[in-house]
Amino acid sequence: MSVIALKTCGVSFGTSGVRGLVSDLTDSICYAYAQAFIGAIDKPAKMVIGHDLRPSSPQITQACAQACADLGIEVCYVGALPTPAIAYYAMQLGAPAIVVTGSHIPFDRNGIKFYRSEGEITKADEDAILAAEVLVPGDLLLAPLPLIDGQAERAYVQRYTEFFAADLCAGMRIAVYQHSGVGRDLLTELFTKLGAEVLPLGRSDSFVPIDTEAVRPEDIEQAHNWAKEHRFDLIVSTDGDADRPLIGDERGEWLRGDVVGVLCARALGVDTVVTPVNSNTVLERSDWFVHTMRTRIGSPYVLAGMGEAKGLVAGYEANGGFLLGSDIGREVGLLKALPTRDAVLPMLALVSLAKAAGSPISSLTATLPARFTASDRIPGIPTAWSLARVSELKTGALHLADLIQLDLGEVDSVDTTDGLRTNFASGTVVHLRPSGNAPELRCYVEADNVTAAQTLCQKVLANIADYYRCVDAQLDETLTR
Repeated sequence: MSVIALKTCGVSFGTSGVRGLVSDLTDSICYAYAQAFIGAIDKPAKMVIGHDLRPSSPQITQACAQACADLGIEVCYVGALPTPAIAYYAMQLGAPAIVVTGSHIPFDRNGIKFYRSEGEITKADEDAILAAEVLVPGDLLLAPLPLIDGQAERAYVQRYTEFFAADLCAGMRIAVYQHSGVGRDLLTELFTKLGAEVLPLGRSDSFVPIDTEAVRPEDIEQAHNWAKEHRFDLIVSTDGDADRPLIGDERGEWLRGDVVGVLCARALGVDTVVTPVNSNTVLERSDWFVHTMRTRIGSPYVLAGMGEAKGLVAGYEANGGFLLGSDIGREVGLLKALPTRDAVLPMLALVSLAKAAGSPISSLTATLPARFTASDRIPGIPTAWSLARVSELKTGALHLADLIQLDLGEVDSVDTTDGLRTNFASGTVVHLRPSGNAPELRCYVEADNVTAAQTLCQKVLANIADYYRCVDAQLDETLTR
């Protein structure tokens, strides 16, 4: 037997669950994290466990399942399913859940998400898990995973088919960009049940790192080409674990996740919307909601804000993941709260808005104020370096104009809720933030037109990369943009 202290094991929490290199996510580390999670909550009789399609995910899942079994906990294995589907089923059973997924982060990494029976764990839960020291067998052997419980997938599909009209998508041709997303077959099934003609595209046996906040140029080009070739009404996709949507209109133009979030909240008729500080200010400028609230970046912070809110409550992140904090009742049915990121609800909500208006998907954004966000990242840049630069910016030891090598005029205000968000008198916003999931520096730029936002975002990141190369004597020459 050996003792693993999670605080010093080299694998820790990011903004959304435990994250680390696959090589560091050993059987022992994953076993220890699962048992620490169990120790942080009341020991359950049953644990729901599932995973995404990464090649490393099944073995990590085995380690977590073994940790449960060794404590006498029944494992309900649901196989490869979207994270929100696993969380939803666990909530229906009144059981906690473990989801093995690296979401959109690079292929050499993976992760684990933990859920209480009522939804995502809190930051206090994370602290309790990290404080644990777990006794792990020296000869740890992993049993095969149990048979798959197919009811989890059926329950998730039924959640939507019982709330939305059976002919919601009738007459629509909907493309599903499948890539390596764990929800690719479920989306095809769901849209077919709701009356759509479904066109599966881009299925891949190799992992594709779809980041819904920073869509790859090749995916932007591909969507445009598919729109010309196939003439669909809507194209949908997700990140790897299907909790963040990627939605495109009939022209193959991908919609920003924070714009999708506002439209989804509008379709559901909620009173209060909670979103992180990096989301587009179109939320407040739309004047559609009774209350709005801003938080730090990460679903635990959004959930904490939702817990303080009143009325019908929802939240979303800039990546498009939508969190429903209240039950929504309509004549057609009841949509139960699902307080974790979900990719499917925004897709169907946008279809319902377009159908009600008798207009194409592209027309939905015309109802919003003209504010546009562009975001991207520098991959491979050390987190410590990014944190140090942001800290210097906050203290004044480094000036933003020197780091980004641009003078954008007079500064109106600075928000340090998460990273450094600088609001200029011109209306332009530049927000820099080190990623909590991977060695990346993210940049969000908001402006009054899309071209200006995109151009400035790329310029800022290119200039910061140049600054890094010039200033850091320990530069890793493999840094690529």
